[in-house]
Amino acid sequence: MSQARTIILGIETSCDETAAAIVARNANGQGEVLSNIVRTQLDEHKAFGGVVPEIAARSHVQWLDHIVAQALDAANLGYKDLDGVAATAGPGLIGGVLVGLTTAKAIARAIGRPLIGVNHLEGHALTARLTNNTQFPFLLLLVSGGHSQFVLVKGVGEYERWGTTIDDALGEAFDKVAKMLNLGFPGGPKVEEWAKKGDANRFKFPRPLLKEKRLDFSFSGLKTAVRLAAEAAAPLSDQDVADICASFQSTIVAVLERRCAQALERFQEEFPDEVAQMVVAGGVAANQQIGEALRQVAFEHGAELIVPPMKLCTDNGAMIAWAGAERLALGQVDRSNIAARPRWPLDSDDMKLGDHHV
Repeated sequence: MSQARTIILGIETSCDETAAAIVARNANGQGEVLSNIVRTQLDEHKAFGGVVPEIAARSHVQWLDHIVAQALDAANLGYKDLDGVAATAGPGLIGGVLVGLTTAKAIARAIGRPLIGVNHLEGHALTARLTNNTQFPFLLLLVSGGHSQFVLVKGVGEYERWGTTIDDALGEAFDKVAKMLNLGFPGGPKVEEWAKKGDANRFKFPRPLLKEKRLDFSFSGLKTAVRLAAEAAAPLSDQDVADICASFQSTIVAVLERRCAQALERFQEEFPDEVAQMVVAGGVAANQQIGEALRQVAFEHGAELIVPPMKLCTDNGAMIAWAGAERLALGQVDRSNIAARPRWPLDSDDMKLGDHHV
């Protein structure tokens, strides 16, 4: 792109947030969020204790046009001002992804602008370049309801997954523990709130894979241990609940501390001339105890910890618009027949080779 400034509409509908944003990218690679509208569906799903895919998709259909209009209005722009349209093409709940991607295709065709199908995880991976102008390479720790991964980010489309969860994602584990204890949804903030009142040493929960050298996570066994502890202590008093939450959260923190230390040591071995940068994204990054632990690990390893503003760590349209802007700057746009994908690993070959790009 030869333009000094490109303006991108980004649409995100991969789970239970209906989101749209307008982001500008300057010729020097720096970005600016012109608007960022997110409508959460918490109320629609609260009664079920988790996200119901059909309800999520129907809500996206009902609200997305309004959210896009709000994003344009907030940026004081019209469709004619856009240089491209980006939308999450996966991974995610396929019904929701289809809603957002189909809408983006229609807008792009109607205004004659390029379409960019974005990997949702790439949106998270590149956000720090929008907010902090972070330079490649850097390490990404993605901890959300659907993903727990370490990813080496070497460039746009150049990713190496160093570790992932072999069962539950971290945010999912928080939600399931909260559901077991009848704390409500979403579970992460509820567990954290109760943990502040509890004794973290009362219950000794397992720390899966902690002694292994690989950077993978496993939270299923921990979740089972929490359930067994809750059943053994039933009927649960408020103090029991607080102690279980505190013990569970401290176990999670110990696992993350160990894994982050290992990941930073590997980064420093592979890139001895680079200052290690660890970017944290995903809703779990809002947890205060986890945040403090990660800051301490980064300090001990002489690394820089980068946590974008929380509204850009959770699912949002700005991260999709920015990933689209980064790809558009490289001339990577998509055909109108790009397919929605329920699964799309960030380190898959087509992230780099772009077999769906024109």
